[in-house]
Parts: sequence; C-alpha cells; structure tokens
Amino acid sequence: MNIGEAARRSGVSAKTIRYYESVGLIPAAGRTAAGYRAYTANEVETLRFIHRARSLGFSVGDVGGLLELWRDRSRASADVKAIALKHVADIERKIAELDTIRRTLLDLTTRCCGDDHPECPILEELATAPSP
Repeated sequence: MNIGEAARRSGVSAKTIRYYESVGLIPAAGRTAAGYRAYTANEVETLRFIHRARSLGFSVGDVGGLLELWRDRSRASADVKAIALKHVADIERKIAELDTIRRTLLDLTTRCCGDDHPECPILEELATAPSP
C-alpha cells in the first residue's frame, strides 16, 4: 500500500512516517516501480505500535527500545516494565514541576489587583526572579 493508505490505516501522518524512517524507527519502505513508497500490513502494525507509544509520551529513543523488545520474543517483561516505570517517574517529575508553576502563578495572580494601576506583582516577579 502507498504512504497515504499506510497513514490512514495507522493513524500516523505521511510526514511523520517519513520522519520515523529518517530516525530509524522503521526501515526505509520498499519502492514501487514508479519509485513510490510501499508498505506492508506488518509495517502498518509497527506504525500503530509507534503511534500508541508516542501518544503515551514515550520518547523516540524509548520507542526504539520498546520496538526492539516487542520484536524479541525471548525478551524479559522486566525490561519492558523498567522502561515504562522510568517513563512514569519522568511524568511524575514533570507533574510536580507543573504544579509548582501553577501554584506560583496562582499566588501572583491573587496578589495582582488587575486594575488600572501600573503596579503588578506578576511583572515584578518576572523582572526580579533569579535565572535557573
């Protein structure tokens, strides 16, 4: 099937399919006599796998590792679980960072009168806060 049909069946855009080929997540597609990319049902299944993993926030690198494990029938599920748990820890760290940002912004917006006067604690904080 052509790239458009592979994109439709996998839920991944044609541009993204070409990107996945360029970074090595999927091998370069076979070509038709006219030079168009041609995909098999197995390649579409791999694209679906990648799409689902990416929708769960796995990095391209982690997806590559998960693909290797998916293809390796002698894999240990502990290896898969370790990748997933590392990802969960990364998500929890990001949630904590976002919660800190949210609380800071809520505090600043509470302290800002939001009236016609120029004084604004939000701008003062942005101007005086140290760089990370």
